[in-house]
Amino acid sequence: MRPDTSAENVDHTAEAARLERTAGLYPEDSEALLLRAAAHLELSGDRPAATTLYDRLLSDLSSLENPHLVRALKASNLWEYDHEAEARAIIDGIRASAPRDPAPWVIVAESLEAHDELQAAAETFTEAATLLLTDGSEPAYSTHPVLFGRHRVRRMLGLAHDDWDTLADTLHSSPVSLDELHDPKRVWSLGSDNPAELEAEISRLRAELGAYREALSRPFPVAVLHWPADELGELLSAYPDLADEYPSHPEHLTTIETSLRELAGSGTPNLGIVTGTVPSYEAFAASEGASPGDVALLPQYATTLAARGRAVGWPPQRGAECWCGSGGIYEGCHGAAMDEA
Repeated sequence: MRPDTSAENVDHTAEAARLERTAGLYPEDSEALLLRAAAHLELSGDRPAATTLYDRLLSDLSSLENPHLVRALKASNLWEYDHEAEARAIIDGIRASAPRDPAPWVIVAESLEAHDELQAAAETFTEAATLLLTDGSEPAYSTHPVLFGRHRVRRMLGLAHDDWDTLADTLHSSPVSLDELHDPKRVWSLGSDNPAELEAEISRLRAELGAYREALSRPFPVAVLHWPADELGELLSAYPDLADEYPSHPEHLTTIETSLRELAGSGTPNLGIVTGTVPSYEAFAASEGASPGDVALLPQYATTLAARGRAVGWPPQRGAECWCGSGGIYEGCHGAAMDEA
């Protein structure tokens, strides 16, 4: 949710202002855009202005897709500029409401952890795991931070491994184990007076985080544009010049899967799919002063949708529905079709 670029390289105040302006142009995406703007304001050091944006969003709960997430971000921000009592009250409210989305749980638990409330953080992570991981199936990717965070604070507390810690170990894909990564001694070594010990630990951390930094360097996924069958039919009826780009809907879907696999094979991270609609595309073309029949406008439209938070990550999680909208499981739909090709 928060940008991963330092204030030395980005004018966060200007970027927040740009995102606020964009939210005015695209009110249907204002929640995602204003949350990104608030994140930039936090990074700029203007935490009161960030709180103002969170309050602006919370003033109309009926328009929010995830009010618990907004509240969690507001609580985390408040605590960082000495509004602890209000932050704690919000955190208590989120825990009591038991949201089904992992993100608010992770944010409030990490906020407690950041302020040395390790026991409360462990309890919060455990509450989330109890609520979200009860059906015995493979945990959704979005729940992994719950397990990893729980593992981390329990390690800091010196607690023995339990079944959920073992599951976190299983899900963790880095060559460095979670036990080693979450070893409190590694954190303490960063404050060592021994230059050689400090340098060795910094080198180890750099090696572990290299791949993650590359993936996080992109503000939004590299996105491929997907047209549902009815939308593609309407598009080609209105703009027949695009027929060469889209010979048929099945070919369009196959091209999407092929393109994404080629990008993944070349090492491109953060791949996603954005779904277009004809009215949205026509509005975008008008804003650019271009013709919707111009094929060069299509990738620009895809990039804009991704920047507005409309991208869905690819590939889908195991057992999830295929991105094409067929309703079938990905492994039995375009995932299987491409594997057999």
